[in-house]
Amino acid sequence: MPEDRAVPPLRIAVFGAGSIGCRLGGALTAAAAVTLIGRPAAMAELDRTGLTLTGPGGLRTEARPATAVDASAAAGADYVLVTVKSADTADAARLLAPHLDDRTTVISFQNGLHNARVLAEALPGRRVLAGMVPYNVVRSGPGAFHQGTAGRLMLERADAAEPFAAAARTAGLPVELRGDMPRVQAAKLLMNLNNAVNALSGRPLREQLGSRPYRLVLARCQREGLAAFRAAGLAPARLSPVPARWMPAVLGLPDALFRRIAAASLRVDAQARSSMWEDLRRGRRTEVDSLQGEVLALAARHGLAAPANRRLLELVRAAESADAPPSWSGPDLLAALDGQDG
Repeated sequence: MPEDRAVPPLRIAVFGAGSIGCRLGGALTAAAAVTLIGRPAAMAELDRTGLTLTGPGGLRTEARPATAVDASAAAGADYVLVTVKSADTADAARLLAPHLDDRTTVISFQNGLHNARVLAEALPGRRVLAGMVPYNVVRSGPGAFHQGTAGRLMLERADAAEPFAAAARTAGLPVELRGDMPRVQAAKLLMNLNNAVNALSGRPLREQLGSRPYRLVLARCQREGLAAFRAAGLAPARLSPVPARWMPAVLGLPDALFRRIAAASLRVDAQARSSMWEDLRRGRRTEVDSLQGEVLALAARHGLAAPANRRLLELVRAAESADAPPSWSGPDLLAALDGQDG
């Protein structure tokens, strides 16, 4: 009789192990051999403290994945998850290229519309899949990361996606394989337009979304995004009980009615904030160019204006170089869209 041999676990490298990368990589240690690749200070902290993940439903996971600071640690990986900010995607591909062989699948778990394409163009001959992370994650302490909302990872449907999806599900990370990732990414971009609103408010997501003036700001941004997508012939996927095309109207409802109709939008815990809020608090560059900036670029290509998104982009850029984090009130932020002083 032939000897049974155990199938070795998948080898997964996470390149750009910030909040999202640590959340995914930390969870995947339950089903795969994981190496987090990130900044030296961040990786040294994880080596000292280990990794603690918290989140919805009483989630608490502790893990000690391998860490590295150089792209060479991705050599031999079955999957490389790219979780860097969009502006760093081309550099990530350049650093990874010498170390990836033809059996490695690269997955972009990033915001924005074009990162998988950027990776594929810079990594010819390598398999590159588009993915989407639906929840926000922020650093809550040394080696600790908190997921404030729930949801399923979404990943481009392909044969190469199946082993990763199976490992992720085993590790407690629900995954949905999709054949319409451009539509998924468009819908996620519309949702992520709130990142700038939340960052400028300085408030927790639940409090900010519960206030109509902030929602009216987001509604204006989303209307411009929807108009740009229509002009481009791209219909956002339905990722929530409320279709994307209805969301601006729902956002404009009075608070009490909004709470009844869009209760799922407020099903976030008290700690939940956007990653852009965290970036401003820590003095880091934000992804506003890949969110509000993406709407502006797409609108311009089709002869449309997007003044609300332009104004928020300007305010976030100003906040990136400010001495203190912003704390705009809802009415002041709404007035700022009309060119008034906040």
